[in-house]
Amino acid sequence: MTEEKQKRALITGVANKSSIAWAIAKSLADRGYELCLTYPNERLESRVNDLAATIPGAFTLPLDVSKDEDFEALTKELESRWEDGIDAALHSIAFANRDDLKNPFYMTGREGFAMALDISAYSFVALTRAITPLLEKRQGGIITLTYLGGQRVIPNYNIMGVAKAALDMSMRYLAAELGPKAIRVNAVSPGPMKTLAAKGIGGFNEMFNHVVQHSPLGRPITLEEVGEFSANILESTGVTGQVLFVDGGYSVVES
Repeated sequence: MTEEKQKRALITGVANKSSIAWAIAKSLADRGYELCLTYPNERLESRVNDLAATIPGAFTLPLDVSKDEDFEALTKELESRWEDGIDAALHSIAFANRDDLKNPFYMTGREGFAMALDISAYSFVALTRAITPLLEKRQGGIITLTYLGGQRVIPNYNIMGVAKAALDMSMRYLAAELGPKAIRVNAVSPGPMKTLAAKGIGGFNEMFNHVVQHSPLGRPITLEEVGEFSANILESTGVTGQVLFVDGGYSVVES
């Protein structure tokens, strides 16, 4: 009888207890995964360390996705700790200038446009490339977090909607190219959630209430639901290249 391997997952984007990334991390931990959580800077390091300390065996590593050398260092460290591969990874990273979210989209400047696409979309490509050798060893899966604003015009979502559209297409190309390596690549699209990132979107409360009122389930989606759904997708061996909604059904109705 062969001994079952310890399952392992890389989690990016945890900022606090209300992060979707943290909900996914907890769901994976409950399923027996050993976790590595990344933090982008010194400001968030202690916060992520404190959260990781609540999960037995979890550890943290730095990752500023604007720096190629950070991806190289991350890969090197993960290969030294988990040389026989990882089973799952989460990309939960997005950023845009506040003014570019507040102002009309046509006012978006070149620098703000480039930064939003770099941090919110290219970082997924860079992360996937960095850990492909580790995912291939275990025929693992990676997911990113997206939003309906990448497919429809959502008021005040602006440059982030364009970044999510780029993220969605990046996911599909990655899925097509990495499928022969038995690596699955998907995107999970939750409904609006009251996270730290959501506070930067103008009129968020109105958006949140509108989705709740018009979705078939007629209620907010919980962090726990997104966490469990995402863990299920990461473990689903026959699903790749998909944007998968967990939004109470809002994405299927016209409103």
